[in-house]
Amino acid sequence: MKKENNIKNNKRELLTQTNIPNLIIKLSIPTIIGMLITAFYNSADTYFVGRISTEATAAVGLVFSVMAVIQALAFFCGHGSGNYLSRMLGANKEKEANEMASSGFAVAIILGIILAIIGNIFANPIAYLIGASDATVADTISYMRVILIGAPFTMGQFVLNNQLRFQGSAIYAMIGLLFGAVVNVGLDPLLIFVFDMGITGAAVATIAGQAMSFCVLLVGSYRGENIHLKFSNIRINKYYIYELANGGMPSLLRQGLAAISTLLLNRFAGIYGGDAAIAGMSIVTRVTMMLCSAMIGFGQGYQPVCSFNYGAGLKSRVREGYFFCVKWGTVFFTVIATLCFIWAPDVIRWFRNDTAVVEVGAFALRCQVVILPLMATIFITNMMLQSIGSGLKASIASSSRNGIFFVPLILILSGLFGLTGVEITQMCADIMSFILAVPLAFSELKKMKS
Repeated sequence: MKKENNIKNNKRELLTQTNIPNLIIKLSIPTIIGMLITAFYNSADTYFVGRISTEATAAVGLVFSVMAVIQALAFFCGHGSGNYLSRMLGANKEKEANEMASSGFAVAIILGIILAIIGNIFANPIAYLIGASDATVADTISYMRVILIGAPFTMGQFVLNNQLRFQGSAIYAMIGLLFGAVVNVGLDPLLIFVFDMGITGAAVATIAGQAMSFCVLLVGSYRGENIHLKFSNIRINKYYIYELANGGMPSLLRQGLAAISTLLLNRFAGIYGGDAAIAGMSIVTRVTMMLCSAMIGFGQGYQPVCSFNYGAGLKSRVREGYFFCVKWGTVFFTVIATLCFIWAPDVIRWFRNDTAVVEVGAFALRCQVVILPLMATIFITNMMLQSIGSGLKASIASSSRNGIFFVPLILILSGLFGLTGVEITQMCADIMSFILAVPLAFSELKKMKS
């Protein structure tokens, strides 16, 4: 017991007394690596499937909207439980932290099982709903069925990863993702080409990677000072569901609207440019996700610092961390944006060497990276609002990029400019999201200062 208390005191001292820049860098290095790993093996399917056909590449892009729904519910449970348990640990309320960890994990597994069953029953109508054509429907259904079967593992590993991060155990979280990435990338060429499983092999490789991450993260949650999940701590009641929703709703909205925006993007790209346009836009989506993953990892290193110190009443440290992350995130994105703008055609060609695909993708990618430096403010603001428990403002901020602005803009711009309107929609939505994020952030930062 004395050893356990010393470990907990050391973690409290680390999060509340360490120099803010050093602390965020220390916590963000494994989360950045973890996010890059996730983005890398999310893009692995697109890369290897791109060697099969344009139709197969389009099918993977179409199923991304279904994967976004799974991730939305996973982040709802992971961020909701993680934010709450971190604040409770900061306030020395360990019982509530333990109960939320087990309850959030249990809710995720239950939702994953429901998605797997319902999704496979209605696979055919879902495929057409997300934009499959007669040429892509077979590949879409084959890929989607396997992805849905693995939903409980996918959701469970996302929750475990986030709970470990919010406890300050980013190393364990990173190791779990690393194991999954190795399995996925290793199995992709083996199953797709050697065993001639095609697009189904890509889906099996993805789920095998998720299952490996799930197992490693579950073991990691029982290591050292981390909260140990227990059946006896599960409390699926009104109080914990409310706290789960308060902390997780911004993530649910952000990821859920990402699914809707991807669905709309694929539909309008298909209307104005066919399967080649869908393939090109899906590649751009994966590339921008990879570019943003490092920034998201940087922000995730800030989240436990933010929520723990906010719970401990050390709000000046929350402010200092916010401005540190925004400043250096903007610098990082400016450099990355410049490089990607110059080599946009080569980036798209690396995934699929098809003239029509490259033409659509290169222009869309350049439009997207032009405003990339603004994304640091958008991401860090959302994470700060969510981590301090400002659920309403965080929900508004998280809904802006893929919902409040994206949905009306794609309807208007595609009608006015056709395929070009589809390609510039995300850029315009991001500019408007930045304009919204600034006052939302400073309203809370001003309170902390006073």
